[in-house]
Amino acid sequence: MTGTAISRRASWRDRLLTEPRFQHWIARIPLLRAFARPHARALFALCSGFIHSQVLYASVKLGLLEALNDGPLSIAELQRRCALNEAAMRLLLSATDSLGLTELRRQQMRGLGLLGAALLGNPAVLQMIRHQPLFYADMADPIALLRGTAAPGELSAYWGYANHQAPEALDENAVGEYTRLMAATQSLVAEDVIRAYDFGRHRCLLDVGGGDGSFLRALAPRVPRLALMLFDLPAVTACAQTSLAAAGLSARVEIRSGDFHTDALPAGADVITLVRIVHDHDDRAAELLLRGVRRALPPGGRVVIAEPMRAVPGSLPAAENYLGFYLLAMRQGRVRSRAELQSLLLRAGFSSVRAHHTARPWQCALLSAGRA
Repeated sequence: MTGTAISRRASWRDRLLTEPRFQHWIARIPLLRAFARPHARALFALCSGFIHSQVLYASVKLGLLEALNDGPLSIAELQRRCALNEAAMRLLLSATDSLGLTELRRQQMRGLGLLGAALLGNPAVLQMIRHQPLFYADMADPIALLRGTAAPGELSAYWGYANHQAPEALDENAVGEYTRLMAATQSLVAEDVIRAYDFGRHRCLLDVGGGDGSFLRALAPRVPRLALMLFDLPAVTACAQTSLAAAGLSARVEIRSGDFHTDALPAGADVITLVRIVHDHDDRAAELLLRGVRRALPPGGRVVIAEPMRAVPGSLPAAENYLGFYLLAMRQGRVRSRAELQSLLLRAGFSSVRAHHTARPWQCALLSAGRA
C-alpha cells in the first residue's frame, strides 16, 4: 500500500471515529462494543492520569506502602498510621487497589499489590516520586511551558547550576539537595553502565559531573586496578569527599573541582564518563563540553555517554516524554537520539562512535567514542 493510500485510509478512519452517531452505534452492537471498550478505557486513563500520579505521590508521602511492608493491616490501623479519616482512607485504598499498589486480602485487610511491592524494592524511584511536586508545579501551565513564556519555576531553582551565572560559586546549601537526589537515583543507571561497557580495558577513569561519587563507588570494587578521578563544582566535590571517605575510597579517587563550562578538565584519564550529564545541556554547551573532554583525553582515549536517549530499541515513549518535559521545565537541555549525540561527538572531534546495549534502555542508553 502506498503512502498516499495509507494517509487516505487514516483520514477516513479519523472522520468515522470522531462522528458521535458512529460511536453510539458501536456501543449498541456487542461484537463492536467489545472492540471499542479497550479504547474507551485507554482514553479515560489519559484523562485521569494526573489523579493516578497524585495517588501515587500520596501513597509514598503518607507512608502507606511502607506500613504494609511487614504484612496486611486493617483500615482502622492504616487510618491511624496515615492520619486520615475513614472516608478518605477508603477512597485512597480504592484508588491504590485499582493501580496495583495495594490489594484487598481476607477479612477486609489490605496488603501490598504487585506494583506496590516492586516500588518498595526500588528506593531510587521512591525518591523521584517524593521529588515530583516540584515538577507538577511547573507543569501547571504546560502551554506556557511549551511556548517558552512561563516564568522560571521550581525545577530551575532546585537545580542550582541550571542557568546560574556563576555555578562554581554555589555553596553546599545550594547543591546539597540535588546532589542527594542524584546519588539516590544513581543506582538506576550505574549497574547498567558497568555491565554494558568494559572499563577494565582502561588505566584511569575521570567521571565528569560525578556528584557525590555514587557512580565511582559502584564501579570501584568491580574494576579494582582502575585509577579513579572525579570532577564537579567545588560545593559538590565537598560532598564527594565525605561520601568517598565513608566508603574507604579517599586514597583511590582523586577529586578535582571546577566548572566544566569555563575550566579545563584534568588530564591523565584514558576514559571519561558523562553519566546523565549531556542531556542537561543545550547543544552549544554540550558540544563545548565534549570538546573539553576530547582535549583532556590522550590519543586512543574514549568518552562514555550514559543517559536516556530517544528512539532507542527497547525504550519507553512514556519515559522519553517524562524526561523531555522535565528538562523543558528545568529550562535547559533535551533528550537526544543516538544520531543527534553522534553528530555532537563528531563535531567535537571524536570518531569511532559505538552504541552499547544496556539492560534497561528506557532509563539509560550508552554511547562511546574515541579520540584519534
